Amino acid sequence: MGHHITALFPSYVYKLKAFSSSISVRGLSHICLANRNEVAAFLGRNDEFPLEMKSLSTMTGTILVQAGDPAKISLEIENAIDEHRLEDTWKFYEQHMQIDGFPRKSVVNKILAALSESLDVLWLEKAFGIVERIFEKGKQNLLQKETLIYLSFSLAKVQLSVPASTVLRKLVEMEQFPHVSAWSTTLAYMCQTGSGAYLAAELILEIGYLFQDSRIDPRKKSNAPLLAMKPNTTAFNIALAGCLLFGTHRKAEQLLDMMPRVGVRLDTDLLIVMARIYERNGRREELRKLQRYINDAHNLSDVQLRQFYNCLLQCHLKLGDLGSASNMVLEMLQKAKAARSSYAAASMVVDAVENDGKSTCVLGSRPTSSHEESSKGGSEYDRPFKISLVSYEEYLRDRNFVKLDTEAKEVLNTMLAKLQTQVELLTSERGIIQPTEEILVKLVKAFLEAGKIKDLAEFLIKVEREDSPVSNDDSLIVHVINSCILLGWLDQAHDLLDEMVLAGVNIASSVYSSLLKAYCQANRAGDVAALLRDARRAGIQLDSSSYQALIQSKLVEEDTQGALHLFKEMKVAKIPKTGHQEFEKLVKGCEEGSEAKLMGKLLHEIKEGQRVDSGVHDWNNVIHFFSKKRLMQDAEKALKKMRSLGHTPNAQTFHSMVTAYAAIGGNYIEVTELWGEMKSLASATPMKFDQELLDSVLYTFVRGGFFSRANEVVEMMERGYMFVDKYKYRTLFLKYHKTLYRGKTPKFQTEGQHRKREEGLIFKKWVGLN
Repeated sequence: MGHHITALFPSYVYKLKAFSSSISVRGLSHICLANRNEVAAFLGRNDEFPLEMKSLSTMTGTILVQAGDPAKISLEIENAIDEHRLEDTWKFYEQHMQIDGFPRKSVVNKILAALSESLDVLWLEKAFGIVERIFEKGKQNLLQKETLIYLSFSLAKVQLSVPASTVLRKLVEMEQFPHVSAWSTTLAYMCQTGSGAYLAAELILEIGYLFQDSRIDPRKKSNAPLLAMKPNTTAFNIALAGCLLFGTHRKAEQLLDMMPRVGVRLDTDLLIVMARIYERNGRREELRKLQRYINDAHNLSDVQLRQFYNCLLQCHLKLGDLGSASNMVLEMLQKAKAARSSYAAASMVVDAVENDGKSTCVLGSRPTSSHEESSKGGSEYDRPFKISLVSYEEYLRDRNFVKLDTEAKEVLNTMLAKLQTQVELLTSERGIIQPTEEILVKLVKAFLEAGKIKDLAEFLIKVEREDSPVSNDDSLIVHVINSCILLGWLDQAHDLLDEMVLAGVNIASSVYSSLLKAYCQANRAGDVAALLRDARRAGIQLDSSSYQALIQSKLVEEDTQGALHLFKEMKVAKIPKTGHQEFEKLVKGCEEGSEAKLMGKLLHEIKEGQRVDSGVHDWNNVIHFFSKKRLMQDAEKALKKMRSLGHTPNAQTFHSMVTAYAAIGGNYIEVTELWGEMKSLASATPMKFDQELLDSVLYTFVRGGFFSRANEVVEMMERGYMFVDKYKYRTLFLKYHKTLYRGKTPKFQTEGQHRKREEGLIFKKWVGLN
């Protein structure tokens, strides 16, 4: 071999000879290079031979690396990182692992930083793999706190939430406590996915637990790094907003319960987020308590106030309190009417001043409404966040984490902007909050479903007084009665009509005509006669289409004389052939879906909207109260009463009781009984149990060592494609059952003991403890 290489490359022979003793003889003993092409092949190239001479020094370096010198490989790793050659970096790292295991500490952290900086999913997964392997080998001293924080931040940015949360948890286990501004930014990016938002809430609960009830003494200097990790208002806002966006409302309420115990300060954003959570869980009393803070806060924007009162209205509807909901709507309409009058008067004064030439400034320009602000991009929440690259060097220089804190708040603002779009019951104009058609539609539906026709009539009359329609035919009252007619609810339509007449409201003749034709079509002769008497008493002149319907119904009844009498009456009255076509046009428009008018919205809400069982919400609040106070006997009595009244428990009902049993500890039999009821409900009804409930049940079973039940829960969650936090359950298993099933299988055991052992081993394997 030396002869051939000397003949071809006399100037490079000394380099190869200097290291000939370190090159594997076994690997080169069968190599025979007889010509230039073989030399090129030996050097690893397939192109023209002269090109190889240019990179011979690089190939010599490769041969040096293969020679097995860890120091040289480490140097090659650092050079590759400096030149941003990540593929070469990884190859050299793998060679070092084969020869001498992990590189030294500085090199390991440099590799992790470079891979993290790439923001490439594949490289970040490899970086996390390195960290996992280091922990498996028990060599945590190779890892630096700053590098792991940066890795977690980068993992979260590319939506690798599980690895990101694992790195943060490992940091806490190592007592290398990350600053709250750093890990809250990781949380913000985690909350862009459902599983990430759930993990973010879990992290807040785990880290916040360390600071509950002033456990950490702030006077000790040694506690300073730990106190710097304490979750602040921004961290809670991020986790709570994530829970709201992805529907984990009960997990969010657990965070709210922790806040006073950790000592979190409230800000305006947090107040609104809290209101949303209370509304989703039907906690009206909590909302009323929160209203005191809302009334005292002077820096709330119109958008935030609108969100809060939207939550309060939703909660009234959820609990079936139509009186409170309708009173809120009427109060808003009164204030809006007064504001419009004031604005009109002010505008007239300004116009008069301007016309006299005494002023050129626009004093009467109205404030921009929230909708206009959003369209102009004026709201601070409307700016979308950009996933900007913070280099590792920049990150290290920012010792106070100012950039990361700013980035976390930008992501939070984007999340809050998404929540703003969910406000549908209220709007604001000129700084005045006003009800939308959606709330009117929901209230009408609720009144009709509850059979409260008289209350509905009173409400509609008051609405008409505050918000006068353009014409009688386009009023809210007319739309509601016509909707009832179209749905076939003729008795409700007639009752509503009677209530309006008794209240002295002038009803359009088209309403009588529509109802009369509906009665005729339904062959309800008695109701036709009663309505005719009411119409004549009210001085209503029927149109030709109504007479035609009446005549047709008389002919169907074979009442020829009655039909002839109606025909003569129509001739004497000289009624034109073109009658009221408003109802027919409305029906046609609703069927075609051409325009989302009020009547169309009402019909859609009644047909498609879910019926709210306010009784379930009421009992859920009772059970939640007893469970929160750990009065489980009272909670069980309330559950029995709830069932006896015909209300079916839902996920929220079971969640309150399971979490209370878990907090007390030792009540595993009770949870097992609840689990049996849940399974029977799931098989017999379309009811579905969500991730939050099943997770709380799973936690209780794992803690108590009920692995057969735990595996059933896991199966149900995986069948429903629900996220399960395996890290949490692995930690829980090691905490309470570390020595369980570690030895050999006993020679003598009963069938029950064998089955229990098998179930335990199945769960142990599932969490990754082989």
